[in-house]
Amino acid sequence: MYRHILIPIDGSELSHRAVHHGLSLAKALGAKVTALTVEGSFNVYDVPASKVHEMSGSFAEHVERTKVHAEKILNGVAEEARSAGVPCETVQVEQDHPYEAIIETAKQRGCDLIVMASHGRSGIAAIVLGSVTTKVLTHTKIPVLVCH
Repeated sequence: MYRHILIPIDGSELSHRAVHHGLSLAKALGAKVTALTVEGSFNVYDVPASKVHEMSGSFAEHVERTKVHAEKILNGVAEEARSAGVPCETVQVEQDHPYEAIIETAKQRGCDLIVMASHGRSGIAAIVLGSVTTKVLTHTKIPVLVCH
């Protein structure tokens, strides 16, 4: 049935439940897992005008912050997969449109199922702008299992 499951995770509690569900499914099916976290790119407009002269320092801080955040999330998934006996690779992608990164990673890695949370850290913006999950569902031909 499913041999390679992509599990996008953003660090939220709900996405962690999707990880647990995805790993349980992978174990039952003898499938492998790729855990993905998508970090936003550096936005120069987030740098206060008083610090524009320190742009390279602000960029370096952003890179370090996203690296630490992604490692924390992905190392936790990798450890949980190891404990469950499920082969797991981890991927960090920088992309301002997470749904595009999720779909592209699934295609590139040959994933035949995406297991993801119904919503993540977006809060009220998910209602106004449309959630990442909705965009994945409407833009991919790969089956998506949505966990709530």
